[in-house]
Amino acid sequence: MFDTSSLSMALIRGSVLSAATLVLIVAIVRIIGVRALSKMTAFDFVITLASGSLLATAGTAETPAAFAQAIAALTALLALQYGLAWGRSMFRPLRQVIDNRPLVVMRDGEMDEAGLRGSRMSRDDVASRLRQAGIADPAAVSLFVLEATGDISIVTNGPVHADLLASVRESGGTDGDRPR
Repeated sequence: MFDTSSLSMALIRGSVLSAATLVLIVAIVRIIGVRALSKMTAFDFVITLASGSLLATAGTAETPAAFAQAIAALTALLALQYGLAWGRSMFRPLRQVIDNRPLVVMRDGEMDEAGLRGSRMSRDDVASRLRQAGIADPAAVSLFVLEATGDISIVTNGPVHADLLASVRESGGTDGDRPR
C-alpha cells in the first residue's frame, strides 16, 4: 500500500525539517527578543497563530523552495512584530491602532456597568478575581482594570495617580475618552 522508501524518506524529511525549523525559530526569537513569546495583544496573538502555521508548513515542505518560502514568511512575520513593537513604543497613533486599551471595570468599590459590558465580564467574574487577589471587601478597591493583555490589575491603596490612567478607557467609552 505504501512505498517504504517514500515513507521512510517522508519521515526523515519531516523530522529533519521540523528540527531545522525549530532551531531557526529559536535563533530568530533570540535575535528579536522575548516579545514574540510574551503576554500577547491581539496583534501578537495573530502573529503567534500564523507562526505556528508556518512552522507546520516548513516541517512538511516537500521541496527546498517550499521550505525556504515558509522560513522567509516566518522571519518576515517575526521581524514585522519586532518593528511594530518598536513603533508602538515610539508612536502613539500606531499604538492606538494596534493595541487594545485597558478598561476600568470597577472604581472606588463600585462596579462600572459600562465597563462590565465593554469587558464582557460579569459581576461574578469580578467577584472571583477579587477573591483570588485576597480582597475581602470590594470597598477597598480603588481601581479594577482589565488590561490590554487580558490581565487584571487591582489597586487597593487609595487614589491612583493620573499618569497610570493615561491610556485607560473609562465607562466602556471610545479611545477619545479621557480618564476621570
